[in-house]
Amino acid sequence: MFDKFGELNSYTEINELAENLFNEGDEKSLREMAKENGIQKDYVDLYLQGELPALCDQLTAALGKIDIEAKELKPKEIMEDWVEYLRGQCMESDLLARQVRKKGKSLKGCIAALLTWSFKNQQPVSKDILKAAGVSAGKVTLGIPGMARAKQIITDYYMGK
Repeated sequence: MFDKFGELNSYTEINELAENLFNEGDEKSLREMAKENGIQKDYVDLYLQGELPALCDQLTAALGKIDIEAKELKPKEIMEDWVEYLRGQCMESDLLARQVRKKGKSLKGCIAALLTWSFKNQQPVSKDILKAAGVSAGKVTLGIPGMARAKQIITDYYMGK
């Protein structure tokens, strides 16, 4: 995922590297670094043309990281909802956007935190529900967090609580 340039800790690190690559005239590496960090090609073009003072801001860096991680993880259904919630929260909170970009914080880790909660909080499903669903298993448990709980787990994961 961050194979060539490594996981960059902040939008500042991305911009410093972009500036160094630009000053060295290494457009190819600058484009590769931007792609590896989920920075859109349009931003790179504008930056190279001198129309943007920096390659990215905090939000662009956070959303880029989420996009790259989601592309690799391919979340489906409820996990897609969690990812969209995270994107929306980054748009509302500079602090969360900064935390998303931190080394060691990842979408994989966030979803793992949600899964951990799910396994620890499984509840038996009523036999009447199993019968209505046509499930013949003797015992079924379910532990998916409600959206309010999921939002708290996501926030706690990225904010380090």
